[in-house]
Amino acid sequence: MVKAIIDIDKETNRVINILKAQHDLRDKSQAINEMARQFKELVLDSDVRPEYVLRLRRIREEPIMRVGTVKEFKRRYR
Repeated sequence: MVKAIIDIDKETNRVINILKAQHDLRDKSQAINEMARQFKELVLDSDVRPEYVLRLRRIREEPIMRVGTVKEFKRRYR
């Protein structure tokens, strides 16, 4: 195991603490390992570009527009 002394800003510290709480981890080292694992899975092992993943996340957060049936959609948007 590698030991490291690092300097992080307040925001990074907050994110690590949130990750630690969400995954019920014992310490920040485990949280950083989990963050690295998620990064690897999302970015390094992904067949899609990271920009696409970010764009997809933004699209998922948009409100859903209900249009009803196809007939109603055609009538409304002609």
